Amino acid sequence: MHNFALHRPASVADAVKALGSAGDGKIIAGGQTLLPTLRQRLAEPSDLIDLGAIADLKGIKTEGDGITIGAMTTHAEVAASSVVQSAIPALAYLAEHIGDRQVRNRGTIGGSLANNDPAACYPSAVLALGATIRTNKREIKADDFFQGLFTTALEDGELITAVHFPKPEKAAYEKFVQPASRFALVGIFVAKTKSGVRVAVTGAGQEGVFRAKEVEAALASSFTPEAAKGAKISPANLNADLHGTAEYRAHLIPVLSARAVAAAM
Repeated sequence: MHNFALHRPASVADAVKALGSAGDGKIIAGGQTLLPTLRQRLAEPSDLIDLGAIADLKGIKTEGDGITIGAMTTHAEVAASSVVQSAIPALAYLAEHIGDRQVRNRGTIGGSLANNDPAACYPSAVLALGATIRTNKREIKADDFFQGLFTTALEDGELITAVHFPKPEKAAYEKFVQPASRFALVGIFVAKTKSGVRVAVTGAGQEGVFRAKEVEAALASSFTPEAAKGAKISPANLNADLHGTAEYRAHLIPVLSARAVAAAM
């Protein structure tokens, strides 16, 4: 690990200021991705700006038609929250099944979304539920936020402050776990909302999380497990690795969608 200067700002404004004045500064939230990268000497930031002391970035509350979760809220806190369990139990379930206990007690929702790992769980919930990502500069709709592999709409000096999730009529998350990493080989979040059915897939896409339009169309006609399972998914643009072929992942998408619909019902 290389030497770096550590900053612990007490406000978002101070964090942005520290980031702007650093030669090659990096934001650290829960550190579940950044710290291993530093230990392997794959990154050499001049400064680390730790968001852990910013109280305004933590917490969960009911707001308007849904719930708002602060960016520095941990996965364990989301899973245990009575507010989340009451409004969107599928989101609490998703958080409860991220990684292992240590990861859940350190990792944060804001860090996960900013990193946008192609097999992370949270992006599927954000995209399927049509959530809004709030930053120190603006609000970004989920459909505009995820822009490719480890790539988001965040600009230089822009920090996620919170995520607002509208409450769905029905929702569920199903994940086929890669046993060693606990990441999703394929993860499916199905949400029936006021504006229609949204189905988001993580773990399978070469460019990260995406909406399964074929499954959405099937469920729009009939919100049943049978309809979801009958959707045909092309393996084009899906991941293929030692854990599963693109064809295998294409097969899993409707299967897990059907399980999610059954759970939602």
